[in-house]
Amino acid sequence: MTHILIVGGGYVGMYTAIRLQRKLRAGEATVTVVDPQPNMTYQPFLPEAAAGSVEPRHVVVPLRRALPGCTVVTGKVTGIDHERKVATVVPAEGLPTSMPYDVLVMAAGSVARTLPIPGLAESGIGFATVGEAIYLRNHVLSRLDVASSTPERKQRALTFVVVGGGYAGVEVFGELEDMARYAMRVHKGLSPSDMRWVLVEAADRVLPEISPAMSDYTIRRLTKRGMEVKLGTKLVSMADGHVELSDGTSFDADTVVWTAGVKANPLAMRSGMPIDFRGRLICTETLQARGLQGVWGAGDSAAVPDLSGAGALCSPSAQHAVRQAKVLADNIIASMRGGKLKPYRHKHVGSVASLGLHKGVAQVYGIRLRGWPAWLMHRAYHWSRVPTTGRKLRVLLDWLTVLLSRREIVSLGQIQDPRRDWEVVVRETAHTLARNSQTQ
Repeated sequence: MTHILIVGGGYVGMYTAIRLQRKLRAGEATVTVVDPQPNMTYQPFLPEAAAGSVEPRHVVVPLRRALPGCTVVTGKVTGIDHERKVATVVPAEGLPTSMPYDVLVMAAGSVARTLPIPGLAESGIGFATVGEAIYLRNHVLSRLDVASSTPERKQRALTFVVVGGGYAGVEVFGELEDMARYAMRVHKGLSPSDMRWVLVEAADRVLPEISPAMSDYTIRRLTKRGMEVKLGTKLVSMADGHVELSDGTSFDADTVVWTAGVKANPLAMRSGMPIDFRGRLICTETLQARGLQGVWGAGDSAAVPDLSGAGALCSPSAQHAVRQAKVLADNIIASMRGGKLKPYRHKHVGSVASLGLHKGVAQVYGIRLRGWPAWLMHRAYHWSRVPTTGRKLRVLLDWLTVLLSRREIVSLGQIQDPRRDWEVVVRETAHTLARNSQTQ
């Protein structure tokens, strides 16, 4: 049987595998999905997970449950030798292994695009995984506790910086401020005016995917809440918690969230495959890798022509990834059966963004929405795209719970280092026993 190897279990990888297992004939092919994580994360809901509106476990989909007809390998593909048609897979534990294939799907996605900024590696907080969303929520709530208990650290603890004005940056900026403002109700001696929220964006606008008018509206809504938006500004340093910006501003902050863009996974480049200037696998309109027989690509790590005319290439977005996966799976099956391949062509639906609970902006099919209607549109659109019926139901119940009861503001900071208290007790016991033995 033909062996189809899918590198990556994100949008493209999972949706391609789902369609393949549904449309392949019995005994026609086997499908293997390799990803470092055993689940797929629905990233548009990470800001709501960080703010407590959605349970973090409900924004991830276990790959083995979604793909019962496929083999799922928890590991990382570190190299590909396409001449031999062999991929090198490093499992979560154990030695690297060689995995042969007949058809290869490059769906490794993207990684965070970072810069050599002093202090970023030591103190910066990423925002691409559910683990980072949980950590960020606990961290922000812990800063409120520090501000309440240690007045001399209040200003630093209550200063929050988000770098990057794209969808992820703006949404986590608005959602977390909304959550922190609500949580302050239980902190005597603190008020929302004590907080300082700063959004840093190197470009001259936020949310470049929507119209300039809607972008300006977003900034006005954020600044009306007392939040600062610094356009045309870069983060220069954050060493030892001291933030320095290119406009000359400097201040201390315990929280700096980095959402300043992504770049293609470097796997294609390391494997000697044809890539564009951004490191993306160069593909044709039928999603085949240029010049490579049996290699396909889609999503953030692929440079796919945009036949709609919106641009030369498709932008890295969930909209494209989910739609490309459908065409990709169909074309793989068509190529195996000698059929005709279909070019990827799409109609742009629009863009939606949340700015906090009951606040948002949306531009869908040319219609512009603001405030509550836009927020509802944001939730309705992304809810419809959440994989599996079970996850849809769980997310809906989460929203209903928040609507009918108070928002949860408990910080579970201990999960960041669950063994810390245990290690302290063990060390103290050992020290006490050693001291007693010396006195006897």
